[in-house]
Amino acid sequence: MAVTTTPRTSARERLLDAADELFYREGVHTVGIDRVIEQAGVAKASLYNTFGSKEALIGAYLEKRQASVAARIIRHIEGHGTPRERLLAVYESQDEQFAEPTYRGCAFVSASAEAHPGDQIVQASDDYRAWMRALLTELAAAAGVTDPAPLARQLHMLYDGGAVSARMDRDPSAASYSRAAAEALLDATLAAEAAAAAERAQSTDSSRPSR
Repeated sequence: MAVTTTPRTSARERLLDAADELFYREGVHTVGIDRVIEQAGVAKASLYNTFGSKEALIGAYLEKRQASVAARIIRHIEGHGTPRERLLAVYESQDEQFAEPTYRGCAFVSASAEAHPGDQIVQASDDYRAWMRALLTELAAAAGVTDPAPLARQLHMLYDGGAVSARMDRDPSAASYSRAAAEALLDATLAAEAAAAAERAQSTDSSRPSR
């Protein structure tokens, strides 16, 4: 009978998995490098040969977190057909995230609280937020918003607020309130833009000379 074996993960994967668990649960600077190495079950040389420094490992951990968040959001977006529902699906993805037993808030907010100017945390956090803002801008434009950038910023604030509320209030249902607020904000923006467009059209018509 053939014997199947599970491939052993690489040192890089084990270090990232250990960092992901420890950094997220306890903090990027609170956790010493020796604990990461011990949990990963690798030699100290493996960490420095793979990442070069703890700071680089922190950067890789945050990149992994962003990839995980992005994958979850995109999966929810792709589950909907209309542009409106695809935008609101961003908040539905938070509903899944907040329900996880290990949820301890936004990894980037937590890491940023320990950041020093110019370090890897700042760059990784900036990259993550730029990605999120660009996604919301794209989704808002697809939903019919003429000037999507200001709305995207407001939607981003709702997304952030939901994450803080879920963590601080220990309330997984926070995502439903963020979604409802985002829906109301989208409707109000579309209505305001439609009214402004109608007013411009009426003004243009009234300024034309009569024949």
